[in-house]
Amino acid sequence: MDLKTTEDVATEEERKAADSVIGSAPPSWSDGLRPGVGGRVILGGQRRRANLRHLLLPTLHAIQDQIGWISHGALNYVCTRLDIAPAEAFGVASSYSLFSLRPTAQTVVHVCDDIACRAAGSDSVETMRGHFGEPDTTDGQLTWRTSPCLGQCEHGSAAMVTIAGSPGVREVLAPFNIHELDTVVSNTTAKRPPTPATLLNQVRSELHLLKRIGLVDPESLDSYRSEGGYQALRRAIDFGPEWVIRELKDAKLLGRGGAAFPTGAKWEAVAHSSVRPRYFVANADESEPGTFKDRVLIENDPFALVEALTIAGVTTGAEQGYIYIRGEYPLGERRLRSAITQAQSRGLLGDDIMGSGLKFQIEVRRGAGAYIAGEETALFNSIEGHRPEPRTKPPYPVDKGLFAKPTGINNVETLLSALEIISSGATEFIRYGTESSTGTRMFCLSGCVNLPGIYEVPLGTKLRELIQIAGGVTEGHQLTAILLGGAAGSFVGPDQLDLELSFEAVRMAGTTLGSGVVIVIDETVDMVAFVRRIAQFFRDESCGQCVPCRVGTVRQEEVLARLSLNAPLGSRQDELSLLDDLGSVMRDASICGLGQAANTAVLSAIEQQLIFSSKGNS
Repeated sequence: MDLKTTEDVATEEERKAADSVIGSAPPSWSDGLRPGVGGRVILGGQRRRANLRHLLLPTLHAIQDQIGWISHGALNYVCTRLDIAPAEAFGVASSYSLFSLRPTAQTVVHVCDDIACRAAGSDSVETMRGHFGEPDTTDGQLTWRTSPCLGQCEHGSAAMVTIAGSPGVREVLAPFNIHELDTVVSNTTAKRPPTPATLLNQVRSELHLLKRIGLVDPESLDSYRSEGGYQALRRAIDFGPEWVIRELKDAKLLGRGGAAFPTGAKWEAVAHSSVRPRYFVANADESEPGTFKDRVLIENDPFALVEALTIAGVTTGAEQGYIYIRGEYPLGERRLRSAITQAQSRGLLGDDIMGSGLKFQIEVRRGAGAYIAGEETALFNSIEGHRPEPRTKPPYPVDKGLFAKPTGINNVETLLSALEIISSGATEFIRYGTESSTGTRMFCLSGCVNLPGIYEVPLGTKLRELIQIAGGVTEGHQLTAILLGGAAGSFVGPDQLDLELSFEAVRMAGTTLGSGVVIVIDETVDMVAFVRRIAQFFRDESCGQCVPCRVGTVRQEEVLARLSLNAPLGSRQDELSLLDDLGSVMRDASICGLGQAANTAVLSAIEQQLIFSSKGNS
């Protein structure tokens, strides 16, 4: 794409949408363009560009929400206002699946077609096809598309409806119902009442991270405080940063996002940096298929995340925090924004937190449908207004993270675990779990299980016990396999039900806890189609930055397609050897975890003889 703008000009409606984020253009501008040669003179230079580029993603959201798509004229206007080359802005906008760069219907329906819904037997895609024809076609009123996981896996099926306009609509239907879709589309002012959270088969007294869910009103600060909210922040301020960090270290808290890095060490590295400013980020962009724990926490206990992030900020000396939430969580986003506003009005955020003189602000940033943005450095790039591509490490985020400054980053479950430690103390926290894997862990059970949902159990609980708590395998069916850790995880068989769910035990077993995904699979699931969907997911979600991942994920899916059609190039063993070679290259040479883990579930399915075994396809 040319580095100059095209001759396309933004409409007044597009300019107003952009200005709602950026601010009004100076009066001297004509038709939204700067004075100069065709509006192409860039004023302000590097300093202005660095200050404003971080507004690119929310500005694109504003245009998409209002218009329904992002035209070349709208991009030109945004680029001129933010001093960004059009080629770069186009690269950013085209990185996200929730942005459209061509005209589309006012109403767009994203229907989940990922592995958890497939395992649950969802027929949503076929239902939509029967009503509206093939995906990505429009009758002028509605466009529908298949979507990767929408994070509603406990419901068995899901769709997200977006309706452009003022006000626009973003609503999730889970479980999906075609008749309910008709109601939402025909009445843009109607909002579906949120589904109340339920704690299935669990005794509240044994819960820690989930203990407030169902007790507190997620939209009331007073309700949260009546259940002990903000007592931990008071303790953190009174006892100071060194005490907080020591408690986290004594509790041996490991990150709950998959990497399992010691949380206390991360906070300490940021706190002891000599560089300012510093930042702290809550990574709420859980996009791993089968993962929905952070969504449950955010939607039902948003003040807890705000409090936990505030503790992280004041402990590490950061004065600005961000919550990066995936674009498919409209209810969670609304409740977070409300919680932040209420906390600010009561002196629990801002320039003088609880009268301590400490400063901390929180800003919510919405993702736009990019799995790779969940990788911490890709997330930084996304906030800064760049393509969500991972950075090479080192430097590490604690030294050079967001805006090239020291940055702490944890996912939602990790932050709420830290909140629990500050509330109850490290000694209480380590009463649960194992010697090396302390505390409790949230697991996302979905698929062929009687009671899909979120379950919080001590680390070290056996896989068999966890499935029994969730009601066991769907009545009348036999367990075939369990996908542990999500699309980047691996399969375990019925003979591994006594596996302890701890970091050390799963590592010895050659698998991972990942983001806490447990998808139960019975004999009704087409395993070849299931595994191919995992390969397609990684093919589609690769950011394309590095060759091993960009090419390897495509070749992997092609091999699986040939094998599923019983049309191998050469022998079946040749194709299986090629899959193994592709996995080695991606694992050893990819920049980030996406490429490094893109082959894990595929190879484990073959090793477990779930697909393409010596006995033939399963």
